[in-house]
Amino acid sequence: MTSQKNQVILSEDDFRLLKQFAENLSASNNEMSLSYELNRAIVVENDELPAGSIRLNSTVQVRELITDKVLEFSIVMPALADITQKKISVLTPMGAALIGLCKGEKVEWKMPAGMKRFEILNVN
Repeated sequence: MTSQKNQVILSEDDFRLLKQFAENLSASNNEMSLSYELNRAIVVENDELPAGSIRLNSTVQVRELITDKVLEFSIVMPALADITQKKISVLTPMGAALIGLCKGEKVEWKMPAGMKRFEILNVN
């Protein structure tokens, strides 16, 4: 889950698609993470989304702050997720934590191995 200090900014299209998707799911932990981010999101017109914002289908590069390990992946809808192609679902803790954030921000979320902290290095 992202820190409260990080603003979540979503385009109208992404917000509408994700909100509709979240409403059709049962209340699993992953869905609740996404719902949390959607409920605190600032929604902007598609052409007003700030440069470097993470949206659906963005390719994101993050650096784990403790190990300096760099990861790169795309955030996609669940049906398109494929870890072998470096595509992660927006419903994963990592996907839900990153959607709507921007290049340069730091974020933390709970993973099976414990709390992890990352910096967003690049967004395409």
